[in-house]
Amino acid sequence: MINLQKKPETQKPESDALAECKSALEESTGQVAEYTEHLKRLQAEFENYTKRVEKERAEVSARASERLIVKLLLVVDDFERALHQLKEVPSETKKGIELIFKNLHKVLVEEKVEPMVCIGHKIDPHHHEVLMQVESEAPEGEILEELQKGYKMNGRVIRYAKVKVSKGPKENNQTQSGGN
Repeated sequence: MINLQKKPETQKPESDALAECKSALEESTGQVAEYTEHLKRLQAEFENYTKRVEKERAEVSARASERLIVKLLLVVDDFERALHQLKEVPSETKKGIELIFKNLHKVLVEEKVEPMVCIGHKIDPHHHEVLMQVESEAPEGEILEELQKGYKMNGRVIRYAKVKVSKGPKENNQTQSGGN
């Protein structure tokens, strides 16, 4: 007769094979988790890279616009001077020039360019360039006259205002220097 019972020796190799499969499965699961984490990090790095590149591209574009606007401001200055001299020009010509000037200002407003208000304010080296100092009744450091307008674009100074500043009253300057 034939004995159909399984020998214990045949069960042991099956359990070893099962253990090996479990071990391989755990190892594969660990690798999948590791690869998944690595992929997530790479995706985050790529997203940061694309954001950084887009920001740099926008900054380069803004700088190019800024350089063009600074050159255009010279034309605005010329227009302002010309408008002050248009007393004996026919009214149609004067209206035409004023219209061109308004359109030029419209472009500046669209580009978020705004003139700085200086007269009556204290000097700020981040916004003003002092060309002259004169004695006056105004407090020391107060801006008396704007010799060339300053402008900001998107809240950033693109051209410093050139200004005349008060030294203060004459008598105060003499008492300060005479106290040696």
